[in-house]
Amino acid sequence: MALGVAVLTTAGLLTLAGPSASAEAAASCAGRKVRTLTFDSGTVRVYRKGSRYVCAVLVPRKQARKGTLRIRAWGGQWVRNGKHPAGPVTVHAGRRAVWINARAGGETYDSGWILR
Repeated sequence: MALGVAVLTTAGLLTLAGPSASAEAAASCAGRKVRTLTFDSGTVRVYRKGSRYVCAVLVPRKQARKGTLRIRAWGGQWVRNGKHPAGPVTVHAGRRAVWINARAGGETYDSGWILR
């Protein structure tokens, strides 16, 4: 009986605590984190799912608050998330390089061709 109460109490406390902000950002893109691109107004976290898909999320700094993110595979078109401008944005890259463009707080960041 005491063991059951202890388990229920622990489960309740974990539910109230909830996930941290970094856990939520990491959970929005599936796969492994392969690159972190940092600029003055924020950070772009780049994930790769298998060998085909690349996903990116923009985490703006407090001063910027909002931002937009676009990603493009070599030979493809720019892709963005219409509902959530800061991401996640996923593109089918295969083994092609990708270019990431991020805007936050009036600053623009271009990654150049990465992840070949």
